[in-house]
Amino acid sequence: MTNGTRRARIAVHKFSSCDGCQLAFLNLGEPLLALAETVDILHFAEAGPVDEEAEVDIAFIEGSVATSKDAARLRGIRERSRYLVTLGACATAGGIQALRNLHDADEWISGVYAQPEHIDLLADSTPIAETVKVDLELWGCPVSGEQVLGATKAMLAGHLPRVDHGAVCMECKRQQAVCVMVSQGRPCMGPVTSTGCGAICPRFQRDCYACYGPAVQANVSALATHLADSGMPAGEVARRLLFINGHAEPFRGEGLYWQARIIQRSGRREEEQG
Repeated sequence: MTNGTRRARIAVHKFSSCDGCQLAFLNLGEPLLALAETVDILHFAEAGPVDEEAEVDIAFIEGSVATSKDAARLRGIRERSRYLVTLGACATAGGIQALRNLHDADEWISGVYAQPEHIDLLADSTPIAETVKVDLELWGCPVSGEQVLGATKAMLAGHLPRVDHGAVCMECKRQQAVCVMVSQGRPCMGPVTSTGCGAICPRFQRDCYACYGPAVQANVSALATHLADSGMPAGEVARRLLFINGHAEPFRGEGLYWQARIIQRSGRREEEQG
């Protein structure tokens, strides 16, 4: 991906996020240094270079859109980039901060700030793709640095990489990890979550929390029903679905369904008590 003798240009931009996905990129260490010898990294504030207005071949975006200024800045980045790639849960699905989408953000702001009219905050925290065209989405909380490096090399070669959206369960089989749902009864989200993490939680006898978003053809309704039938309260089922990637379908739709069931049950109890 060059123009004559010009080296490919890369930028990494931050929006509303915790910087974790940028750190995953930085933690590549020597492979990142090797990459820097073949491309020009023009903007990556976490690493040093700052030139947000630079025209680049690949623009990586970490974080969600939370303010009107975010949206305007993002549109400018899109215009100056050949490829635009989202990094991690915040950029691809709104992230943890999208939990506020389930509530009245204006009420929160007025309860915290003495002059809420000065706070520039959109009603919802949204994924990058809801504002501009995205060429590639890399999920994770945080994203895998190796996956980012592989995607970068593919785009430098002139094509978009294939991203595996098979379920974590398949990765558990490849890693010969014992199923924590079957062996320990843990409420694992692995059956409906995309792989990419190497099944790191189940390999250490922990249940998956859906860091990498929904798997292809994920039957979220069946898993939610199983969790409830296994004794998990409806509120906890909803929280599992509306967590790291709660703004992404089908997690969002199913999570709201279970949240509504809580409200309905609460209403019935009030009527019975009244």
